Amino acid sequence: MSKTQVFPEHFLWGGAIAANQAEGAFDADGKGLSTADMVPYYKKKDYANLSALMHVSSETIAEAMTTKTAAGYPKRYGIDFYHHYREDIALFAEMGFKTFRLSINWSRIFPNGDDHEPNEAGLQFYDNVFDELRKYGIEPLVTLSHYEMPMTLVLNYGGWANRKVISFFVKYAETVMNRYQDKVKYWLTFNEINTTIIEPFTGGGIVGDKEVNLLQASYQALHHQFVASSLATKRAREINPVFQIGCMLARMIHYPATSSPEDVQQAQFDNQMNLLHTDVQARGSYPPIIKRYFEEHQIHIVKEAEDDQILKKNTVDFISFSYYTSLISTTTPEKYGSTGGNLYSTVKNPNLKVTEWGWQLDPIGLRTVLKELYDRYQLPLFVVENGLGAKDTIEEDGSIIDDYRIDYFRQHIGQLKEAILDGVEVMGYTSWGAIDIISASTSEMSKRYGFIYVDQDDEGHGTLNRKKKKSFDWYKKVIATNGEDLA
Repeated sequence: MSKTQVFPEHFLWGGAIAANQAEGAFDADGKGLSTADMVPYYKKKDYANLSALMHVSSETIAEAMTTKTAAGYPKRYGIDFYHHYREDIALFAEMGFKTFRLSINWSRIFPNGDDHEPNEAGLQFYDNVFDELRKYGIEPLVTLSHYEMPMTLVLNYGGWANRKVISFFVKYAETVMNRYQDKVKYWLTFNEINTTIIEPFTGGGIVGDKEVNLLQASYQALHHQFVASSLATKRAREINPVFQIGCMLARMIHYPATSSPEDVQQAQFDNQMNLLHTDVQARGSYPPIIKRYFEEHQIHIVKEAEDDQILKKNTVDFISFSYYTSLISTTTPEKYGSTGGNLYSTVKNPNLKVTEWGWQLDPIGLRTVLKELYDRYQLPLFVVENGLGAKDTIEEDGSIIDDYRIDYFRQHIGQLKEAILDGVEVMGYTSWGAIDIISASTSEMSKRYGFIYVDQDDEGHGTLNRKKKKSFDWYKKVIATNGEDLA
């Protein structure tokens, strides 16, 4: 490393997408329906309550299951990455990507989740994608479960609240890891695993109106995911010892609203509850704080005798996380206004600017998160989601001048650089997203994240033509200089 070089020589720069937000082709080549295919598009939206837009009930599922087309369900058509992947990967290569984070859609491999045999057409699609990435020397970073649970496992088993789902997931993980053992090195088990508590249907396939105690069902589902992740990690190391397995957390750092001991204590508690998930996956056990929480909320986790040993023996190699915003904790939230977010809303922080969708912009928070995670776990870290959702305008000359996005990335990558100087070990950085895709929370297209514009509106109309934004060339320069030139 040169004296001026901060980022490691083989730092993994790239971008990220999820299958359910990009692929489309929801019923092509034997694919089954997934949880994402149940989420409709709502024209009228309350950005201060975005979780309502992802709420799925027995009634909405019944309607979605009888709808045979993609109309009204944007995640069914995505941006048609399924048919455009060669074009898109060529653009990623032009930017200089070292890695590309994507998910495998579980229901494309096992259409019902409990099938005896995998769907060969689905397996072949990802073979083609990985071969295309290899052609350009781009390393895949693959998420096994990114909000794409087969609907049969929801309808017939009750989602992750049912322990039987563990074996179905492990079979799926073994299938794809065996198939792609020479094409994929980096694997993540569950995307933002804490979502199972925040939004149980999205994260755990749990239909709220079917549960007597939703919180109990959600934590039971989370436990099953922890066990499944550990078993998949165990099998991964048996299949190919070179594999690197990571967990993935939606890192939501909490600041106290005031210096009052009550607010400080609330922020401490909220942060500890967020890190419960990485404690289990990186340390191999539940943190002591959770015992009292479970007792006070009448939550009883049913475990098999071997569960604790499974968790302890099969911890992850690295910790990955998404970071978009910071939150505020207080014991008196009624004193403050609220703002939106993604799966959650939060108390307003008067020191931060807010996007149209309610995100509080806090680049310094990324450095804080990196330092705290590394101090706590002493494991390599990977920032696998970080980005700005914004409405882009095409100028008369056809250009897309997204200086606001460049400024966002400049500030956040600058803080990432500071964290590395602080001594934090960071493996890589994949922006969210590499290209415009359907929004996870609002199912709209106008909330754009990518360096590449996709011609499609919120109703799914458009040519699907791809077009470079100004940020495309900026990020290309960042990668070419290994993070040294952020101007």
